[in-house]
Amino acid sequence: MARPQSVLDRSPAPAAGRVPIGVGPAPLLPVVGGDLDIPLVGGSQARHANLDYAASAPSLVTVAAEVARLLPYSASVHRGAGFASQVCTSVYEGARAEVARFLGARPDDAVIFTRNTTDAVNLLARAVAHLPGSDLGGPPAGPRVVVLDLEHHANLLPWSGPNLTVLAARPTQAETLDALAAALRAQPAALVAVTGASNVTGERLPLADVVRIAHGAGARVFVDAAQLAPHRRIDLAALGIDYLALSGHKLYAPFGAGVLVGRADWLHLAPPYLAGGGAVRNVALRHLGPARAGEENAFTRPSAGLEVTWADAPARHEAGTPNLPGAAALAAACRALAALPDGALAAHDEALRARLEAGLAGLPGVRVLRLWPDAATKAGDTAPVGVVAFTVAGREPDALAAYLSAEHGISLRAGRFCAHPLLDRLGAADGALRASVGVGSTAADVDRLLAALDSYLTAGPRWRYVRGAGGWMPSPDDRRLPGWASAVPAAPTPAPSPCDA
Repeated sequence: MARPQSVLDRSPAPAAGRVPIGVGPAPLLPVVGGDLDIPLVGGSQARHANLDYAASAPSLVTVAAEVARLLPYSASVHRGAGFASQVCTSVYEGARAEVARFLGARPDDAVIFTRNTTDAVNLLARAVAHLPGSDLGGPPAGPRVVVLDLEHHANLLPWSGPNLTVLAARPTQAETLDALAAALRAQPAALVAVTGASNVTGERLPLADVVRIAHGAGARVFVDAAQLAPHRRIDLAALGIDYLALSGHKLYAPFGAGVLVGRADWLHLAPPYLAGGGAVRNVALRHLGPARAGEENAFTRPSAGLEVTWADAPARHEAGTPNLPGAAALAAACRALAALPDGALAAHDEALRARLEAGLAGLPGVRVLRLWPDAATKAGDTAPVGVVAFTVAGREPDALAAYLSAEHGISLRAGRFCAHPLLDRLGAADGALRASVGVGSTAADVDRLLAALDSYLTAGPRWRYVRGAGGWMPSPDDRRLPGWASAVPAAPTPAPSPCDA
């Protein structure tokens, strides 16, 4: 069948040096869907090359098995006398302890299960906003929060308000740390909130230095570890981190579970994140006056109110029936990662990132986005993680992403990655492409991406692509969703995500 001609820009490009396809890192741990075949335009299939781990990582095979083992015992957590309920309660509290061990939490830290990192940051932001004055035991600076302008929206938007200071990152890591220290000297804060690893560039500040600077100024430190935890081990107690949040769906567990871990005192003082069952010790009616004639019971009395004694954290912020499979899955992922040999996770990650960056450097018009030149050369505790964003001169990121998926079975992210201020400062206000690796990634996945980009730049796409309401798509698109995944009735084409628009 003759291929339709592309309507994408096919201006000539200089010949690119081909990246040799050779041996390299194999999967570190087996993931669900690691051998998934997906359709390509034209009727063929290919093994899915998943290079979008930073958005949502596949579940580990061991995690899926743990969830399957738990489901037959579905019962109430904390609220049942039956044996299945006892199993569920034990698994849920055991998951809390497992997450605490994995993150090196202090014995008195609170571990609160949330929906995801965004949920956890909002919970902490609510707690910080309600801190009492210094005369009542709160921080002397009040609830002021300092963040950097390189943050994901999840660590920007919850803090917005008059007590927020957004500090511009400087050209080097060293200068950025100096600027943080100067900002805290000029105006003390209760909290410094930083990303553990950028979701755009993979770069990271040395957290020990951030903690030293913040604590020296009387501030606590919150770390958004959504991108760091899947790539490196973290020890809260050793580093002195006060609060940390992460998402299960980036740590090789299914969607719907996250965690906030940290010092309990602020969380005990905060209003409950949700008001409801499980968050209280006692609820009673408070009567402000005598009963009136004809009143049948106290519930109809206009003078009746509620007298609530709230539980301490974590129960204070976990109202309602918890996401037990999510907590169990997150704990299972933590166990699997903790069982890896020392250094194995970092070595696998660094090898794949180095391979990807070396290959991109040989392709014409490709620019890898970087924050700090002094970060790219670092290794060990401050080496960038396996998240690499790049632009291709004269090419639209979402058009390239559509080509990679339709013709090569490669998934990566295109857009602004819910980090608009950072993309603006990196000169990529119109978006970029992002490739990210994880424990299920291989050298072959990286090589497929590099070869596909090389082919695009030298010969162009084989298929025709058009822009629609949902972004660039192949036309015609003869790929079909599995029957079980098709919407009934057919749903309209979704609009692009506001985070990417």
